[in-house]
Amino acid sequence: MKTMGKSILMLAFGFFFFTSFAPPAYKVGDSVKDFKLKNVDGKYVSLADNKDVKGYIIIFTCNHCPYAKAYEQRIMDLDKTFRPKGFPVVAISPNDPAAVPDDSYENMIKRSKEKGYTFPYLIDETQQVARDFGATRTPHVFVLNKTDKGYEVAYIGAIDDNTEDAGAVKNHYVEDAVNALLAGRKVPVTETKAIGCTIKWKS
Repeated sequence: MKTMGKSILMLAFGFFFFTSFAPPAYKVGDSVKDFKLKNVDGKYVSLADNKDVKGYIIIFTCNHCPYAKAYEQRIMDLDKTFRPKGFPVVAISPNDPAAVPDDSYENMIKRSKEKGYTFPYLIDETQQVARDFGATRTPHVFVLNKTDKGYEVAYIGAIDDNTEDAGAVKNHYVEDAVNALLAGRKVPVTETKAIGCTIKWKS
């Protein structure tokens, strides 16, 4: 009994330690800290690199996930539409390539070239950026708005409300959020549930 009680106490302490000191995920309204991740061109990318942007569309995505593949063209279209307006897409692959070889850096390079990505496709090798943002799925979107305090989270969640058919979408959450920010209006929907494959964390 003493051994069991000691084990329970140690587990409780471990849970308390982890939850007390683990960095909290960003919420709408939070300012995000900058990061520096390797792009498929071998160069490192950070939020501070582009001084002229009005914000960013940060999308945690990957090669292998069926949901990510279903949204791939829509992600490309978002960059085509909003990059000229000051809200470029930045895609980040957070998965452990040891668990999912299709999501290796080499395969990211290959996918980016095959599809003609016009946006950075970054690898989160330590998975720390994904943890900081609180990303859990692929795809998982965070729209950032540039303010005097830095980049502030304006929207979190899904790209739209139809994972299967782009032509049947009724609510374009990311598009509506960015258009509202560009017009100086309040974002109509600030948070939705991200639908996609779970991020494959390192063990």
